[in-house]
Amino acid sequence: MHPDIIPFVPKTEYSRRDFVMTALAGGFATAVSPVSAETITTDVKGLTAGEVKIKVGDGEMPAYRAMPTGGKNLPTVLVVQEIFGVHEHIKDVCRRLAKEGYIAIAPELYARQGDVSKLKEIKDIFAIVSKVPDAQVMSDLDATFDWAAKNCGNAAKVAVTGFCWGGRITWMYAAHNPQLKAGVAWYGGLTRPATVLSPTNPLDIAPTLKVPVLGLYGDADTGIPVDTVDKMRDALKKAGSASEIVLYDDTPHGFYADYRPSYRPGEANDGWKRLITWFRKNGVV
Repeated sequence: MHPDIIPFVPKTEYSRRDFVMTALAGGFATAVSPVSAETITTDVKGLTAGEVKIKVGDGEMPAYRAMPTGGKNLPTVLVVQEIFGVHEHIKDVCRRLAKEGYIAIAPELYARQGDVSKLKEIKDIFAIVSKVPDAQVMSDLDATFDWAAKNCGNAAKVAVTGFCWGGRITWMYAAHNPQLKAGVAWYGGLTRPATVLSPTNPLDIAPTLKVPVLGLYGDADTGIPVDTVDKMRDALKKAGSASEIVLYDDTPHGFYADYRPSYRPGEANDGWKRLITWFRKNGVV
């Protein structure tokens, strides 16, 4: 599914009142109910976790932050949401990373365009997500990067990870910000028709990508054909990139999403171990 092209609104035209979301939604997104019995809930023992506000050029963006209590100069992970926004699953991913010793921050990157948490239909969610410009997202992640460095994070040890919509953004932000040490993209789209808001795709940036990114994909993902994954792997190899791609057999899209039927515990656990190893291998520790 590809959203209709929405005319780009330059960032300079945004104003503080353009932020539709001034606080994060609670719980899980309505569109994903009922929530699976396999859903993982990570406790906050030993952690400082909750909502924070990140200043951007046109106002304040809500975000979820989790970190070891009392930690300073911590290795940092920017967590990029699925199409469902920063709901409970993404918050829990932040807590999981905090348990590993990271400060993890997930900014609500649709804050200006709308709140998808109460929408029941995927088509209605896409109508909002399609209005989010890549340029805005890159700028907001830059602001999150800067916020983390001033709030117990280590600017020399920053990684990014994202899921679904956020998986694509992970590739794009790794190309945008050479200060990153590493990225892990979970089943993020690699190519789609260019739009005014999203003029470039991960496959386009593969030849010049400098930040090592680990891509985690399933060969039964109906939205990301295997031949597209193969093209990305070939482009990275041709460029001499340190990036890698793992393709899991008989595995669907959303295999890490433990709150949904797409969850695959074996592949999810393997992917998580690879993520931690990848970050440590590349100095985010």
